[in-house]
Amino acid sequence: MILEMVRANGAVSLRELARVVQTSEVTVRRDVRALEAEGLLDRRHGGAVLPGGLTREAGFPQRSLAASAEKAAIAEYASGLVREGEAIVLGAGTTTQELARRLARIPGLTVVTNSLLVAQALAHANRVEVVMTGGTLRGSNYALVGSGAEQSLHGLRVSRAFLSGAGLTAARGLSTSNMLSSSVDRALVDAAAEVVVLADHTKLGADTMFQTVPTDMISQLVTNQPPPEAGRAAAELEALADQGVRVSVAVGGEGAPPAPGRPGAQPPHPHPHPHHRELAVPGPRGAAAALGGGPAPMPRRA
Repeated sequence: MILEMVRANGAVSLRELARVVQTSEVTVRRDVRALEAEGLLDRRHGGAVLPGGLTREAGFPQRSLAASAEKAAIAEYASGLVREGEAIVLGAGTTTQELARRLARIPGLTVVTNSLLVAQALAHANRVEVVMTGGTLRGSNYALVGSGAEQSLHGLRVSRAFLSGAGLTAARGLSTSNMLSSSVDRALVDAAAEVVVLADHTKLGADTMFQTVPTDMISQLVTNQPPPEAGRAAAELEALADQGVRVSVAVGGEGAPPAPGRPGAQPPHPHPHPHHRELAVPGPRGAAAALGGGPAPMPRRA
């Protein structure tokens, strides 16, 4: 837990660590010393920081540049899942921001969000209604969080929630590094009949501090094809498919071949992207998880 807090915040005081782990500062200091000896963090006066002098998590501009081509392809694919006249919720994040830019072309939508950047992307879209939550602004990701945001979602019901996060594993589901963000994401999930997670391969296999969506509540994952060296990400995709998550792989980038048509599938809106395709994930349940032959069964929500 100490490592997760330091990784999430860059620098954490001993007092805050002691409060969260519910122990004394003396005990926390001893643990920090042991973690420093293993090279996992650096001690500073009254606290701990990431090794190598990094003192805070990457800001939004840096996160938006990471895996940007993959995020664009994922967002383009996800936009093809949305139908005219649908009511959906979008969480905060760089990938959901990319999705919002593409949703501006779909008429009759109602989009509920706690993200200022999502709202901005849709601000001038014709025939798209944007509903924002209340709450307190979290400047690092331009999202509204806190009890105000959560209370404004009570009683809401929409068809689908599109969420991203900091990590995704088959064992734990979607997670994030901030407690307030995780609480709002859970409220968004509770408002939706289905949950679609948008996560590029760099998130697969990563497990951060606060769980937002357990695996059995994830209806569909939209991701990109992991590169050959990302063995852990590929293994995680197989494990997610084994647990009943419908895995969709977005193909994007210059020179990507057009995807084959899906038998019986109708385009959700008039201009489907030519680089969408759905690939089978190998494994014991590969046939059920393969998306080329029709929809896989969705897991029941708890």
